[in-house]
Amino acid sequence: MSDKKQIAVIGSGGVGAYYGSQLQRQGHDVHYLFNSDYDHVKTHGLSIISPHGNYSFDQVNAYNSVHDMPKCDIVLLALKTTSNHLLEELLPPVTKGNGFVFALQNGIGIEEQVAQVVGPNRVIGGLCFICSVKRGPGVIEHQDYGWMSIGDFNPDNKPSGITPRIKMVADLFQGTPIPIDLMEDLTQARWQKLIFNIPFNGLSVVLSADTKQMTSHPETRDLAWQLMLEVGIAAKAAVDRTITKEFMQDILDKTTVMQPFYPSMKQDHDAKRPLEVEAIHGQVVRYAQAANAKIPHIQTLYQQLKFIDYTTQSTL
Repeated sequence: MSDKKQIAVIGSGGVGAYYGSQLQRQGHDVHYLFNSDYDHVKTHGLSIISPHGNYSFDQVNAYNSVHDMPKCDIVLLALKTTSNHLLEELLPPVTKGNGFVFALQNGIGIEEQVAQVVGPNRVIGGLCFICSVKRGPGVIEHQDYGWMSIGDFNPDNKPSGITPRIKMVADLFQGTPIPIDLMEDLTQARWQKLIFNIPFNGLSVVLSADTKQMTSHPETRDLAWQLMLEVGIAAKAAVDRTITKEFMQDILDKTTVMQPFYPSMKQDHDAKRPLEVEAIHGQVVRYAQAANAKIPHIQTLYQQLKFIDYTTQSTL
């Protein structure tokens, strides 16, 4: 096992609390920032329900302010991107001078936002393939999957290769049920993740459907495919990255056989939380427009999601 690390989890929901708890099980010193769950977790602890086995912690380093947290070696950033306007307030107090931020957020342009706060040499990125939700105060239900791809950030948008610090992060998860892939090209990995997120996050909200319903309906399955193809068009035009049709087909096939699941954007919509539409769909539209690439299906889906998000939030 690698040396013990002090780790901050900023965004202790279904994703952040699950990964943080797995690191805590390995003996690392994990400190969690909570919002509404703070009082419950401080008193009753944290419980994880998982097909790999349930577990809980009676004692949790729980906080409701970053100013009460210690400075940590690694800051695991799992906030929704709709809260990224708070990064300048949240990250500096918990990041050691030689520490770095491990960004586990959806979308593209994520590491660039973090780098503006902590510096370009203090950011790595992670892409999570996981079905995990908060079921109640201090209760996380991990339903399926969980693997993670990790890559180092290069502000020049070039591949960084397999660096020592992403190897170190991978070592932290040894002994957990979380498979880790190390990515030489974080930009490529982020655009590949959009092959799932653009169609299935977006359509789940517009159609009020889970993954099984979407992939089982021929016309919707075809629409998802068209959206995937347009992600490939935007990636090539905007950042000169190629996403093969074989990769797209593999994502579609895996989504077809996965446990029926409401993607995170649908969960946010049902809970009346703001949608991560700008980090996922909006960013792709803007990249494509700057590169004069035509992506009409994504453009339409983006406009629909913007309207849905506006009408939901304006009624609160």
